[in-house]
Amino acid sequence: MATTSSTSASSVSQGGSLAAVPQPTEAQQRVLERIAAQRDRLHARRTARMQAMALARHEQGLGGTDESLALRAAAFAREHPLAVAAMAAVAVVAGPRRLIRWAGVALPLLMRLRR
Repeated sequence: MATTSSTSASSVSQGGSLAAVPQPTEAQQRVLERIAAQRDRLHARRTARMQAMALARHEQGLGGTDESLALRAAAFAREHPLAVAAMAAVAVVAGPRRLIRWAGVALPLLMRLRR
């Protein structure tokens, strides 16, 4: 073991750099190529994810007026859970007959607003 450390120390002092790295065998080379391919895939996936997140942040900042009514309602529910819970409680208290009557008034108004 002492000879190995003295040999590497002498090669550093003589040439100024470490000894040359041995050439990999075919099996080792295949493993190295697979590792390089995996690194490339991970880098591409990370880049695509970052772009998708940036796009989502950009679209979220715009307000999403082009989204469907269901998507906007889901976004509202995520942002205002207490308001949605209060509306659900009012709906339960009002009962199905009143809800159908109110929907008959509110839905035509909503459809006009979408135009």
